[in-house]
Amino acid sequence: MSGVTSDATARCPYYAARTCTANRAASFTLDTSILVALLAASSAPTPLYPVYQDQWGLTALTITVVFSAYSLTLLVALLTVGALSDHLGRRPVLVSALVLEAASMLLLASADGAGPLIAARILQGAATGAATSAAGAALLDLEDPRRPGRSALANSIAPVAGMAAGVLASTLLVRFAPAPTVTVYVLLTALFAAQAIAVTFTPETAHPHAGALRSLRPQLAVPPSARRALLAAGAGVVAIWALGGFYSSLGPALVHLVAPHAPHPVGGMVFFTVSAAAALTVWTLRRTAPLAATGGALAVIPSAALSLLGLHGAGLPAVYGGAALAGIAFGAVSQGALRVMLASLDERDRAATLAAYYVLSYLSMSLPAIAAGAATQNFGLRTASHAYAVAAALLAVAAVAALTASRRKALHTTDDHLH
Repeated sequence: MSGVTSDATARCPYYAARTCTANRAASFTLDTSILVALLAASSAPTPLYPVYQDQWGLTALTITVVFSAYSLTLLVALLTVGALSDHLGRRPVLVSALVLEAASMLLLASADGAGPLIAARILQGAATGAATSAAGAALLDLEDPRRPGRSALANSIAPVAGMAAGVLASTLLVRFAPAPTVTVYVLLTALFAAQAIAVTFTPETAHPHAGALRSLRPQLAVPPSARRALLAAGAGVVAIWALGGFYSSLGPALVHLVAPHAPHPVGGMVFFTVSAAAALTVWTLRRTAPLAATGGALAVIPSAALSLLGLHGAGLPAVYGGAALAGIAFGAVSQGALRVMLASLDERDRAATLAAYYVLSYLSMSLPAIAAGAATQNFGLRTASHAYAVAAALLAVAAVAALTASRRKALHTTDDHLH
């Protein structure tokens, strides 16, 4: 991170070090809160899906299309504008994206059917794709050489903490608010507007340079230093994000299938369990070696098994146990993959590399969810859940094999250098 150290030195002269350090800390906190808020907004609809189904008669397939409209649009945004902040600067991209995010929240609040809901989620996906890569790269810009790894930790824990917060807040509002399908989005609109204003007062952390229009051409730019880590952890990343997509879109329906008389909040809390367990795992493993990714991939297998046991008589404890293990797997794999990927990135590669990671992540989250929705529509949720669990377990096995092989290769390379 020598580039980060030199940037920090250049921007924090000795006579203003205290003020500059305070500004960097405030910017770091703001950028982290933006990631948390963006992912909270992404998961806020999950507890509302059963409400939408009751009010508008939506099918399971429609729900997964609503969910995936967001993920796929976010994917397109990452492919096109994911590296834009490397060229224009973090601040203008963040302000524009947060304004669009606030507009999408107002559209969600006024939605009265599947069509407006999908349109709002498309706008939200575009805004989130632009904002997450810019905010994540800004955190890397603000890395403190005295506290190495803090930016990677924030990029790992903020999304899952945000998803947990969004599901919890939305679930509580479903239970206690007079207009649950409106209140949560109005609150998020105010939050994004406040964050957009706050960003305008922060210093620019990137070095804008030419090539903004060229960067809009869809591409995946992963530098060689990060490519090996992404390839090694790829199957694990696919497995954990696919599980996240399943619990986010069909988790409430799975709870209703296992416990038909359970109240709506119980269904919403299953994805909160995934997200909260992931956040706790990232925090617990913040100082451990990336080897934790292998253990995380292994945790997918008992997670899938518990989910199936829930369908075969073990009930909600098994479903929630599987969700907790899925969260542990999510936290361990994402923490390990990001730590290795981001360890030695040049400033110009930061936003593009994070965009590539999130492209793989959200593609893994959305396409299997659509497939599960279609399978649910044609064969029932029970059959779809069995197929999903088996596929996730097979991906986990492939991930363990790839991570183990990568580690052995790294050890052999180290031994060769020593000798």
